[in-house]
Amino acid sequence: MKRLLFSASALALTAGFAGPAQADFTLTILHINDFHSRFESITSSDSTCNAEGEGKGECFGGIGRLKTAIDQRKEALTGSGENAVLLSAGDNFQGSLYYTRYKSKVVTDFFNEMGFDVVATGNHEFDDGPAEFAKYIETASFPIIGGNYDTTKDADLEGRPPGVIVITVGGERIGVIGATTIDTPEISSPGSNIEFQSVADYVRGAVGALEGAGINKVIVLSHIGYTVDQDLAAAVPGIDVIVGGHSHTLLSNTDEKAAGPYPTLVKGPDGADVPIVQARSYGKYLGEIKVTWDDAGKVVSAEGAPMLLDASVTPDDAFVAKVAELGVPLEELKSEVIGTATAPIEGSREVCRAMECSMGNLVADAMLDRVRDQGIQIAIQNGGGLRASIDAGEITMGEALTVLPFSNTLATFQLKGSDILASLENGLSQIEDGGGRFPQVAGLKFTFDKTKPAGERLVGEVQLQEGDAWVPLDPDKVYGVVTNNFVRAGGDGYALFAENGVNAYDFGPPLERVLADFIAKQGGDYTPYTDGRIADASPAETPAAEEAAPVEAPAQ
Repeated sequence: MKRLLFSASALALTAGFAGPAQADFTLTILHINDFHSRFESITSSDSTCNAEGEGKGECFGGIGRLKTAIDQRKEALTGSGENAVLLSAGDNFQGSLYYTRYKSKVVTDFFNEMGFDVVATGNHEFDDGPAEFAKYIETASFPIIGGNYDTTKDADLEGRPPGVIVITVGGERIGVIGATTIDTPEISSPGSNIEFQSVADYVRGAVGALEGAGINKVIVLSHIGYTVDQDLAAAVPGIDVIVGGHSHTLLSNTDEKAAGPYPTLVKGPDGADVPIVQARSYGKYLGEIKVTWDDAGKVVSAEGAPMLLDASVTPDDAFVAKVAELGVPLEELKSEVIGTATAPIEGSREVCRAMECSMGNLVADAMLDRVRDQGIQIAIQNGGGLRASIDAGEITMGEALTVLPFSNTLATFQLKGSDILASLENGLSQIEDGGGRFPQVAGLKFTFDKTKPAGERLVGEVQLQEGDAWVPLDPDKVYGVVTNNFVRAGGDGYALFAENGVNAYDFGPPLERVLADFIAKQGGDYTPYTDGRIADASPAETPAAEEAAPVEAPAQ
């Protein structure tokens, strides 16, 4: 397979390079997204699976299972003379102890052996700044693309990676355009030297450059989320396929829990249906879409399905051994038992980014408990900072680190009530997109209506706990707030925390230690609960996962 790397502007210079028109061309796209360094297999609730679970056939995903599935599908396709490519839609960093310890090296150690043809940039690739992203690019044997961001002013990246790549498969040139969520500066750490632009504007220009170069087969490899992918397809002509990520969306024609069909078809401005695919997250599924273009470069068919990587897929032995070897230094820390959960603690993104969840209550309660004696009255934890559930039974430090993998520290500051209200509105502004800014809280009660416009979703009074009583939050009063250092610095859209917060201290203990100490303070046994502190008054039916009557809070 040949690859050419170009900027969108440079592509226009190659227009005279176009070859003669071909007959119908079919390409099978294998794809993953939002792997998040989940090298070990996971349970049905996305927590780390163990040997007992593997023995019972209860585990999913894991890099070994993913390697087997990719190899088998590639062999079957190429063995029958079909064209195939393997794509990743980004967010391969962050989400397990493996990344926490080994950073980008552990990703390239495995991905270099998996045969990826193109890998997109996810927002989490910037979590440790441009320097770590640069290491990723330098050690990767697979091409990484950017897209709607400019790194020419950054000393570490110096204009890398390119936003567009042209690959040649079966004699056909295919343009692959990158796109990364424009929220990246708010939800990650790209630094001030990297500038993001409108996804639609960038993709429109890149499509035009590809067409000018005589390339009439265009894939957008995006990390912008399912709903934004649909908006992009409807707005920009010339896109043939969108392979997406960021929203961890399961698309399927058979799974009743799917957010939409696989592929989802959106009519573009030129009248053509644009197929959109995504394959959930964490390596639990391998997506497979077969696309056929006619000789004019028009998509005439697109069909496929995500493959669930369950116990029927035997993990690759060499990869399993490599994971075990890398895991040895982690075992002592991971195996430390910090308590027992009397029931599962719900930490899924589907719940914690849309409503009160028991993991949100646990983390927010732990944060507030840690600093309450410092005059702090309110805890606000972004739902996107909660990355997994915890099953009933022993809770280990490894599980705590999987839930809270970002090396965040406790951060305290003071803020006026009016800014707290505005910040809660920010937290409620992206529920329909699964935005990570949803506020999990302690010391507060509020009601919201997600059917109202963003910025107007709080319903009625926001109440503050004072002793055993609840009183209205005073817009003119200054309150003590605790959050994590990422949010305190303005992450996830909480700009008022950074701009108007005073007496900020961002260097408290790590969140996983705060969590562990809080569970120990409960006597070691923790009963998860919801208590109605966040109420959804939306007319539409809400998801059922946390919809049951509140469970009485355990004694603190």
